[in-house]
Amino acid sequence: MSRITERTMPLTIEEMQNIFGQHDKYIRKIEDTLSVEIIDRGGELHIIGTAENVSKAYGIIGELSDLSKSNSDIEEQSVNYAIQLSEDPSQDEEEVAGSVLSQIDGDVICHTINGKPIKPKTLGQKKYVDAIRKNMIVFGLGPAGTGKTYLGMAMAITAFQKGEVERIILTRPAIEAGEKLGFLPGDLQSKVDPYLRPLYDALYQIMGADNFIKNMEKGLIEVAPLAYMRGRTLDNAYIILDEAQNTTPAQMKMFLTRIGFGSKVIVTGDASQKDLPADTKSGLDIAKAVLEKIDDIAFCNLTSRDVVRHPLVQQIVKAYEDFEKKGKNESKVKAIKRRERH
Repeated sequence: MSRITERTMPLTIEEMQNIFGQHDKYIRKIEDTLSVEIIDRGGELHIIGTAENVSKAYGIIGELSDLSKSNSDIEEQSVNYAIQLSEDPSQDEEEVAGSVLSQIDGDVICHTINGKPIKPKTLGQKKYVDAIRKNMIVFGLGPAGTGKTYLGMAMAITAFQKGEVERIILTRPAIEAGEKLGFLPGDLQSKVDPYLRPLYDALYQIMGADNFIKNMEKGLIEVAPLAYMRGRTLDNAYIILDEAQNTTPAQMKMFLTRIGFGSKVIVTGDASQKDLPADTKSGLDIAKAVLEKIDDIAFCNLTSRDVVRHPLVQQIVKAYEDFEKKGKNESKVKAIKRRERH
């Protein structure tokens, strides 16, 4: 039977309020997850449980305390991520000195029209944002909810507002731009708009609808299907290609060779969400194999650990990752057995 131990941590009233959360929601989550008891006694937290779990809880509360001291609001996502890091520390975390959450939280990219700060919320997202700052072309790869497109949009709008680029170009492959779109009412723009809606939503949130429309009418912001990129050279622009897993190798090559001087490119995609015909290779997969060793091109792989939507979404993504990994391993075992038989 594991020996019960106790550790204490002094905290201010403000830190206690932030860390405990409304109706003690956050502290109860830490208690339930780690099977520890956390008691407030006269400005000191007493953490009681097995030595291993008490140590983890102490580390989590320490991270949240540092976050509180930096005048940041503690959200449920912060608590979930701190718990996740304590249970399964990544190599990236081990390389970061000091408080992980505080370093991530301090990197504010910009603010929404309502004043809400936009910033990375995980180490994977922080690495992605840093890569965008350092490289001309960045591939953000990972599942839904990891902030690939939204953070890329925030970086593009910030650069545009600072005058670092003259325009923003956002594009997506409209893979159903043939017969299926032909049956929809309206002109070509109204037919492809549904595919580009997520890009519009991010622009409205960060820039505001009026400001966005004004810049779009001036031609400074362009939202268009990938086919519109053919034959153009894009100088002094911030270019984002979203849903890149649905490009063909030819489309991806066409897009990447449009890039001119003073431009920066973000390519986002999720290899597990391809909508291409079964016999068609993805341009995103080919690009990774071809371009991985070229300087000034970075590939950032985000995972279920970087999902910042509802916690249930993170569990769903992780379950699918595990299922697909299991299928790949079973296929490898079968292939080895076939070779051994021959």
